[in-house]
Amino acid sequence: MLSSFAVPMVAMTMPWAVANAVITVVSTLLCTELHALFTFGTGRRAGLRRHLQSSGSAAAAYAMTSAAMFLLHTAQPAPTLLTEQTVYLTASAMAGVGRFLVLRLYVFTITRAPHPAIHRTTLPRPLLPRQAVSTAC
Repeated sequence: MLSSFAVPMVAMTMPWAVANAVITVVSTLLCTELHALFTFGTGRRAGLRRHLQSSGSAAAAYAMTSAAMFLLHTAQPAPTLLTEQTVYLTASAMAGVGRFLVLRLYVFTITRAPHPAIHRTTLPRPLLPRQAVSTAC
């Protein structure tokens, strides 16, 4: 959500595609770390492999949001900030759901070793005489 507001603000000082790329890179690095530590519960920081895998989903999200903005500016040469935000947030939300699924299903999959079979032994029940039970109760 924060990046959705950061892109239009940064885009006031540079071309929109560059602002989108800068915010995408920064947010991807930060979010990959946060996903590793908290969201997907690995309990440790994301390594280089996970950052590289996450960058693929970030590139797809960048392409999707850039394409949406390109189509908006093609259809309407001077859209309002509200229109830009609406289009960007919609594309960003769709890309975010896709990124979450990619991260969940491919990047942060936890392959756990199968649990060893638990061998249970049944012990014989102690036999209590009826008198012992009746006096205890």
